[in-house]
Amino acid sequence: MTAGGVVLLVFAVLAVVVAIVLLFQGVRTVPQGWEWTIEKFGQYTRVLRPGLNFMFPIVERVGAKINMQESVLDIPQQQVITKDNAIVSVDAVAFYQVIDARAAAYEVRNLVQAITNLALTNIRNVMGSLALDDVLSKRNEINDRLLSVIDHATNAWGIKVLRVELKDIIPPQDMVQAMARQMKAERDKRAQILEAEGVREAQIKRAEGEKQAAILSAEGRREAAFRDAEGRERAAEAEAKATQVVTAAIGSGGAQAINYFLGQKYVEALHAMGSSSNSKVFFLPIEATGIMGTLGGLAELTKESQLRGAAASAVTAATALPPSAPPSGAPAPSGPWNRG
Repeated sequence: MTAGGVVLLVFAVLAVVVAIVLLFQGVRTVPQGWEWTIEKFGQYTRVLRPGLNFMFPIVERVGAKINMQESVLDIPQQQVITKDNAIVSVDAVAFYQVIDARAAAYEVRNLVQAITNLALTNIRNVMGSLALDDVLSKRNEINDRLLSVIDHATNAWGIKVLRVELKDIIPPQDMVQAMARQMKAERDKRAQILEAEGVREAQIKRAEGEKQAAILSAEGRREAAFRDAEGRERAAEAEAKATQVVTAAIGSGGAQAINYFLGQKYVEALHAMGSSSNSKVFFLPIEATGIMGTLGGLAELTKESQLRGAAASAVTAATALPPSAPPSGAPAPSGPWNRG
């Protein structure tokens, strides 16, 4: 082979190799979740989407490879001074996603650092406008305010901030001890208030119970008074009736009836005196003849009652018998019932 043929062969091989290299450079495969920017002579021209793409080698090149997935950014811890001059240590986490690959590649330099610094400054601004109690109790409100501010600031960078969450809010140790004492004082205050309310309720219930008891006692005394009056009235009626019966008995029996009633009362009095548990021996300053006279009166009254009863029985029997017939041979009585 001549020298010219060798040169042509080498040139052909080099041409084939260059063509193969240019072919591989012109065919690009973009993975899912990514977008590549294409620059022509250093100027942005278009974006390569996920899949198989073609570009002009030497003239065009890949400018930036942008991850289009949602990403997590850890915001470092920093100290923040609150509105009431309390110093707290705060760290957070942000979730963002690139929605415009061109803006994320050419509108900001070092996108992650830019988002981090923006979040740090806005955390100081938002929490610096709140008191310590609000910082500790209003995390959701702080998260919403940070999200609104950071998302609005990153719109020009082709970024969508999805969430901003405060991870830890750590007050100083002396502040923690003061808060613990405050919480204890508040709980003691609530306990004393509840105890005072319980004592008040108990006193009210006790007073109401005493009131009801007094009302019921008064009603009971009134009912008892009515019953006592009714009992005395009935006793008076019974006494009046007994007096009428005694008066009638005296009127029909005379002095013997009086002796009977006096003797009965006398015997009852002696029985009561004898049955007393306090007096076992007693003297009677009266004469025995009085007792015997009383007993005699009782006996006479009894006999008189028996005689009256026999006479009444005889009268009743005579009235009940029919008239007897006259003896034979005796003249018949004359009268209007015995004519002719």
